[in-house]
Amino acid sequence: MNKDKTKVAILGATGSVGQKFIELLSNHPWFEIHELAASDKSAGKKYSEAVNWVMQIPLDKKIAEMEVKKCEPTLNSKIVFSALDASVAGTIEEDFAKAGYVVISNARNHRFDDDVPLIVPEINSDHLELVKIQKFGKGAIVTNPNCSTIGLVMALKPLDDEFGIDSVNVVTMQAISGGGYPGVPSMDILDNVIPFIGGEEDKMETEPKKILGTITGKKIEYARIAVSAQCNRVSVIDGHTECVQVKLKKKTSKDEIIKAWNNFSGEPQKLNLPSAPERPIIYLEGDKYPQPRMHRNLGKGMSVAIGRLRECSLFDYKFVILSHNTIRGAAGGTILIAELMKSKGYLD
Repeated sequence: MNKDKTKVAILGATGSVGQKFIELLSNHPWFEIHELAASDKSAGKKYSEAVNWVMQIPLDKKIAEMEVKKCEPTLNSKIVFSALDASVAGTIEEDFAKAGYVVISNARNHRFDDDVPLIVPEINSDHLELVKIQKFGKGAIVTNPNCSTIGLVMALKPLDDEFGIDSVNVVTMQAISGGGYPGVPSMDILDNVIPFIGGEEDKMETEPKKILGTITGKKIEYARIAVSAQCNRVSVIDGHTECVQVKLKKKTSKDEIIKAWNNFSGEPQKLNLPSAPERPIIYLEGDKYPQPRMHRNLGKGMSVAIGRLRECSLFDYKFVILSHNTIRGAAGGTILIAELMKSKGYLD
């Protein structure tokens, strides 16, 4: 073990998001995977025996030999990444936090707790202050938003700062990897669009208001923005595409909007965090951009691509967003939160 790196554990390590955590944490300059935990069915086995490895890089031999532990707060690593399924995440994450662990979670269970920050590091790093008033003593829970929410709020934040936002309509075309592995059966998704993803529309209509809100006392005052969402599953492996219409509070031009996007950066860029893209938002010229196959890996999957900005006859403007749902939208975004917390002393 590298003594200079922070030891971390991954809960739900055998699932698709857990595997993405392992992939992205391999050779990370600040963090080192020390423990893997999963269901009782997997506990006690070598990781290679418990997992159906579906990542594109080979499974590291050292990781393959690790014994999978139970998701119980008896781990040596005090920093825990949670890739647990929402059906079990709530209680397990609370148990870890109460036992003094810092839990940085990709699960939805605690996103709307008053004292739990819902973080996109470029947007609302100041919301980490809520950790100081949580009920867990030395432990804490910090959450990552829904994968489709992240691309949306990254595009909205510069517009809200510069012009103010009144209302938003968004229609998503979401990749199958967002449903986990093995995900949607091929007979359902091939040659098809599924116009429903359970719970997704509610999350997209609510999470942006917390993320774009402000701290008042011991909780977040939600932003007063009306959001309407329709969510669809499409036959794309990685990369969520979103068609957005936005009504602004202040009149502006197309050039000023593109300038706001291209000039946008946040704390991760100022701090030069390892997972931070140099340009968190990349505006693409061209009528046919962005496209998942071409643009999902911009900024190593951490940049959000935007294109097709034009005036809207119902709202003010409309545009298209693309973000990598398992990197920026899941494991990569959660790791960036951990980097932000470490740089600001929350993991000391």
